[in-house]
Amino acid sequence: MVENNSEEDAGSARWVLACELRRLREASGKSLAQLAEDTNYDRTYLHRLETGERLSKLPVMEALDAVYGTAGLLVRLWGLARLDGFKDKYREFMRLEAKATIMQKYAMVVPGLLQTEDFAREALALAPAPISPAELEENVAARLSRQELLRRSPPPNVRIILDESALRRPASDPKVWHDQLERIVDEAADAPHMTIQVIPFTAGMHGLMGGSLSLLWMADGSSVAYLEDNNSGDLIEEPGEVARYRLAYDRLRDAALSPPDSAAFMRQLVEDSRP
Repeated sequence: MVENNSEEDAGSARWVLACELRRLREASGKSLAQLAEDTNYDRTYLHRLETGERLSKLPVMEALDAVYGTAGLLVRLWGLARLDGFKDKYREFMRLEAKATIMQKYAMVVPGLLQTEDFAREALALAPAPISPAELEENVAARLSRQELLRRSPPPNVRIILDESALRRPASDPKVWHDQLERIVDEAADAPHMTIQVIPFTAGMHGLMGGSLSLLWMADGSSVAYLEDNNSGDLIEEPGEVARYRLAYDRLRDAALSPPDSAAFMRQLVEDSRP
């Protein structure tokens, strides 16, 4: 039986995924040891997926779908399960983000969509509330899973404006920070659907200081805004309010360095950060 930590867990997408993983393995007649050989993943780790103790990364679900011949079922269940750990407003934002065709974002820190695994791990470990190593790895996996939306077909059109502060506050490990800056530059250079701009300190104060903003457009033309700071997030759906934040974003974009100048600025930071 799948172990539940509370009655609230029963019936959650994560619980359903764990049950299905256990059912599929037992129906296939495989032991955990055999499954570990088939997938090249550790037996203990696979057991924790079946008990709901851990939530995997996407490649694990893809490997298990291939072993069981389930045609993407586990990947789809995983997509729902990864939302379980987030607060209601953020969960709804993630659901909308996953199907948005156009995204415009402003951030004062490196946004999750651009974070490397090592940088995400350090950033999440700094949360004020104590967190266990297992919880930390779960949070890292959940954060990195959001990046899959950038690789869907067709990908969304994304514009990210980074405050210079996001590029000046390094990780504690110089190599982690260098790799993180390289990742941002590579995304800007290699992804034709993504534009990254920098709003420099010299641009002065602006209307979006103090947090982050995401603007999302759906295929039907509807749009939402999501405002977030260190402690809370606010999903805005009223058209007039969304339009107000879109105008603030447009003004910020006009004050930012051009995409070519932003790329040159970030490439210099990469060079300066070499360990």
